[in-house]
Amino acid sequence: MKFTAKQIAQILDGEIEGSTNVEVYRLSKIEEGKKGSLTFLSNPKYNSYLYSTKASITIVNKDFQLEKKVSTTLIRVKDAYTSFSKLLEFYNQVKNNKEGREEPHHISSTSIIGKGEYIGAFSYIGDNVTIGENVKIYPNTYIGDNVTIGNNCLIFSGVKIYSETEIGDDCTIHCGCIIGSDGFGFTPNQKGELNKIPQTGNVVIENNVDVGSNSTIDRATLGSTIIRSGVKIDNQVQIAHNVEIGKNTAIAAQSGIAGSTKVGENCMIGGQVGIAGHLILGNFLKIQAQSGISKNLKDHEVVQGSPAYGYTDFNKSYVYFKNLPTIVKKIDKIEKEFNTQNTNDE
Repeated sequence: MKFTAKQIAQILDGEIEGSTNVEVYRLSKIEEGKKGSLTFLSNPKYNSYLYSTKASITIVNKDFQLEKKVSTTLIRVKDAYTSFSKLLEFYNQVKNNKEGREEPHHISSTSIIGKGEYIGAFSYIGDNVTIGENVKIYPNTYIGDNVTIGNNCLIFSGVKIYSETEIGDDCTIHCGCIIGSDGFGFTPNQKGELNKIPQTGNVVIENNVDVGSNSTIDRATLGSTIIRSGVKIDNQVQIAHNVEIGKNTAIAAQSGIAGSTKVGENCMIGGQVGIAGHLILGNFLKIQAQSGISKNLKDHEVVQGSPAYGYTDFNKSYVYFKNLPTIVKKIDKIEKEFNTQNTNDE
């Protein structure tokens, strides 16, 4: 796709300084800009690159003062960083605006699909599925029976959505995700064997949720595993049965949340965090990477470590952790001196 400076300026409500007809068809960093690329400048640290960049178009702040002539066409906007982000969002919308149905595919006659759909090749849509308008389903996707998907959703390649799952509007499910697989429920019998507990619930994903590649959200044993509106889940995250994630919480890669734990709203969970089951975690938490959570947490706590405890206390303790060998030597020396003194006194 190609865009002219005039088209970009219209999208961003910007002012052109240079050629209005120059075209771009790719994005680049300002220091790596080449002919045909679009870049931006917002950090003063990179000002010098504006005069050497080969990018065809550069987005800059309206109040930016040139020190000398530039070869790149400028588009002046109120905030270059925000405008570039807006342009990226627009570009993704255009890129993902596919429509129609590729062959081969299977769609049950009992399913309902709204206008503006895209169904990629080798996709399977089961019985009694309801899909809203402008939903894009990429190739090799499986959607089981009785699934509901809202409007304006993106379901990328290789996603598996099990039966009874409910997904709201404006959600993005990235490649390889599995939504609604059985929770890890087993109970030992008298022989010590593990018998499977039927997982009869479902998964409910509300609006504006983003689920990263290869993440798994298990269905509930009874009731629902719930992902509230605005939640952002990174790649390779495991969410177990009957978990509930509060609104606008972000979970970084390789984290795992065990069954029946309730996570509050607006929390930030770092990478490789492990959270035990049947816990209640408050709102506005910050859990540092690689922490292990084994107890309930109150609102606004900031924790680190395994088992996790107060972030400030952890940092203070770490000073001693790394100096333990030296501290032990000093203690040994003091003990020897003390014992020697006692011997001499006797």
